[in-house]
Amino acid sequence: MSTQADHGHELIPRPQQTPDALRTALASVDPARLDEMQASKDDAFAKAVEWQSLSPVQSWVLAWARDIEIARRPDLSTRYARAKDNLEHEDTALAQEALRELSAVLDEAMKAIRE
Repeated sequence: MSTQADHGHELIPRPQQTPDALRTALASVDPARLDEMQASKDDAFAKAVEWQSLSPVQSWVLAWARDIEIARRPDLSTRYARAKDNLEHEDTALAQEALRELSAVLDEAMKAIRE
């Protein structure tokens, strides 16, 4: 796990972007998703072999690093959950704002894992 300047608002440190580190981190912050992670990993590795490319594996790592970044940070997790809850709101303006917020959370998480 990497060290961060401020762990006061993080449940765990940001993990390294390796399958084992990501699995360990997910087990800490969202263990209910471990089966989903394994299934998507199996799919990514199968595609990598079929396509003779590492891009499916790289995409898998980035997607799970992003999701773990959200789960390990209560601020992002709260914003993400609230936005997802409002995506199909009957008020179109509220649903559009939820989509913008969801996109902002995903962008913030992705930026953080690429630092």
